[in-house]
Amino acid sequence: MAAERVPPSAAPIEVQEPRAWAVPLVLASPHSGTDYPADFLEASRLDPLALRRSEDSFVDEIFADAPRLGAPLIKALFPRAYLDPNREAYELDPAMFADALPNFVNASSARVRMGLGTIARIVASGEEIYAKKLPFAEAARRIRELYDPYHEALSRLVVTSEKAFGGYLLIDCHSMPSQSALLRGERAPEIVLGDCHGTSCAGEVTLAARQFLSERGFVVAINFPYAGGFTTSHYGRPRLCRHALQVEINRALYMDERRFEKKPALLRLAEEMALLIAHLSEVFTLHLSGAAGRQCSRAAD
Repeated sequence: MAAERVPPSAAPIEVQEPRAWAVPLVLASPHSGTDYPADFLEASRLDPLALRRSEDSFVDEIFADAPRLGAPLIKALFPRAYLDPNREAYELDPAMFADALPNFVNASSARVRMGLGTIARIVASGEEIYAKKLPFAEAARRIRELYDPYHEALSRLVVTSEKAFGGYLLIDCHSMPSQSALLRGERAPEIVLGDCHGTSCAGEVTLAARQFLSERGFVVAINFPYAGGFTTSHYGRPRLCRHALQVEINRALYMDERRFEKKPALLRLAEEMALLIAHLSEVFTLHLSGAAGRQCSRAAD
């Protein structure tokens, strides 16, 4: 399936809010966008299908029941290969640009060195995206028009939850290539939970998610091979009742990774994730009403 050409005026994000915001959860899908600008396709040395290898395809559909369950869902409509909102605003590789980068740019992060900065140099399979170097002004434009609106909307959602419920649990929704999930001859995890090694989300919440998913028959790992990205580390402040948990789903569960086509199993997986949302809503509501919630309320004063 080819990438879709869209006009540059297309909306960069979509926020689906519930009729009644009933639970202290916010869900985000930063990498499931498929609106590929025509000028991006023309500037790339890759064909449209190759560009899709960086997508977390269909993840927004897997978590689409969130609004029905009382929690908002924000999703980026632009593709990850074009701009990655799960990065700092300016994590950029100087080798990609024709002009010198400003001093405020983070040009030396591990993600930049891997070629996966805010403006990626490569797709997930390791192939170079661009046929020639970009002007810095192009990166600044994408950040202004795509990255900033995404995080402004996400910040609004978590602040709304915090005001209404005394805190929030942000679930950052992703998928992973089946090959990347292979572990030293063991059975590959089907779901990886990332809480930045305990710094972005209360351990009891992470463990409750693992137990629930394991009881549903999934092979679950925590923090390996994915511990969380910018979103979890930036928005997760458990001492202040601000929690962020990354959920990575093995793509082999629900799609043909070569043809970018959904399997019938996606519908059942969406049902399972709806059950997970409902379960974590109960777990986190109890967390906020208990001693941990009272402690972080005092820390915020």
